Amino acid sequence: MTRRFVVTPRAGTAAPGDDPVEIDLDATGHRPLEPARATVSPLRRGSSGITTVEIVVDGWRFELEVEDARRAALRRRATRERDAASASGPTEIRAIIPGRIAAVHVVSGDVVEAGQALLVVEAMKMQNELRASRGGTVDRVAVNPGETIDNGDLLVVLR
Repeated sequence: MTRRFVVTPRAGTAAPGDDPVEIDLDATGHRPLEPARATVSPLRRGSSGITTVEIVVDGWRFELEVEDARRAALRRRATRERDAASASGPTEIRAIIPGRIAAVHVVSGDVVEAGQALLVVEAMKMQNELRASRGGTVDRVAVNPGETIDNGDLLVVLR
């Protein structure tokens, strides 16, 4: 659906020179529909540099968090580095629901990448593919195809 939004700051919240902004969402070349009216107003400014704004479009209310691009990039980098550091030890992959092992795609010693399929668990008449949360080497496969598993059972260990 093609939509064009006219974003207008609410009275009393606009800075001098803030004019309504038209946002054309028609990237395919189709003729836009009639413009919808939207209002934008800041709700609160956080001490961390994140501002929460409220946007109301045709009666639908949305709250968005707005952050400076440089600050957001710095925060993402810091978060990724912390995640990478925590992934250095062994990772145990355990069953989150009871079921039956339908297939095992790896053996001990296999090198896997993040997102690679490790095994398939059949539960509640559905097959759920379990994937590696990070890259590493398979240290141990604790299950075989056809085995039944309970919640919390050890399935695979990555190092």
